[in-house]
Amino acid sequence: MKTAFKIVFTLICFTAFISCKAEEKTGEQLLAANETPKTSKQYIKVALLLDTSNSMDGLIDQAKSQLWKIVNELSYAKCDDAKPNLQIAIYEYGNDNLNSKEGYIRQVLSFSEDLDEISKQLFSLTTKGGNEYCGQVILTALDQLNWKDNPDDLKLIFIAGNEPFDQGEIQYTSATKNATTKGVTVNTIFCGNYEQGIASRWKNGADLAGGNYIAINHNEATTYIATPYDDAILNYNKKLNKTYIAYGKLGQQKMKLQANQDMEAESYGESNAVSRTVSKGSHLYKNDSWDLVDASKKESFNYSSLKEEDLPNELKGKNKEEIRTYISKKKTERKRIQVEIEVLNKKRKAFIETQQKDNTNGLESAMIKAIKTQAKKKNYKWE
Repeated sequence: MKTAFKIVFTLICFTAFISCKAEEKTGEQLLAANETPKTSKQYIKVALLLDTSNSMDGLIDQAKSQLWKIVNELSYAKCDDAKPNLQIAIYEYGNDNLNSKEGYIRQVLSFSEDLDEISKQLFSLTTKGGNEYCGQVILTALDQLNWKDNPDDLKLIFIAGNEPFDQGEIQYTSATKNATTKGVTVNTIFCGNYEQGIASRWKNGADLAGGNYIAINHNEATTYIATPYDDAILNYNKKLNKTYIAYGKLGQQKMKLQANQDMEAESYGESNAVSRTVSKGSHLYKNDSWDLVDASKKESFNYSSLKEEDLPNELKGKNKEEIRTYISKKKTERKRIQVEIEVLNKKRKAFIETQQKDNTNGLESAMIKAIKTQAKKKNYKWE
């Protein structure tokens, strides 16, 4: 995809609700600010409903290659001076390999904050021709997912495909009505000509559920702009990985998953690997189920409850205070690395802004535009 001034376009279009540009801070100031981060009970909940029929290879490719850029943009969101959490769910539909009795629909992943698992599941998707029942997949996501009832949560469905929106026994009009009663906004992304999407009712589907209708060129390849800061950020990724302390039954398995997703990101080019590193440096990258550094940040964490058999080799035989000291050292080291990544990324973003040309006809831009438009109604702002 020809990116061309994408970030500039985004900033200009949404200055109405970006409160102010954060002052430039040094690494030490950022480190101090991060000592006591303000946690939020609010969530941005995003359900991706992706058409995986034969013609959608380009769409799936964009989803894989642009995930980290989307996550990074969401990491800058704030509401009431706190940064919201992020959960993403994935459904595929319209694939002949799926169960016809269930409408050729499969829940790939329920709402998850595990960014590595989300990446893994996206990379597992393959395409094969089928029947695309938009109304049914929307209703399925509404019924199966735990949307909860926090009125401050931003609850969004993004459905992408290229066949008529009104196929199947379950009418999209009923599905979108159900969405509004749950406080969920449905955004439709038609993969093809804008007017054709209107004629095949994709715009009407979005209008009924208070969402955005966007048409994209799903076959346009994602392109990246190399910057002078990429190599340094990637070097910090290696250092960042060394701060993880795998423990418990999931530890080694999840650490291997982390490394595999680093490689998957790199398979789309160095710049995509850089975007993933930036995501790993943000508050949205959480691994408290298997990493002792993240786990120690939870109020419920208790050093005394750690079992010897769950500890990594470097902590076996250590007493509680020795374990605490080791984890604290890794935590401080990680914080410093994350701050350095943030400082470099600010420079990287500024460089990209000067190099891009205007082109917003891709999945990433469609999603960010919709999210920011709807986030404004919930008093969300962007740093």
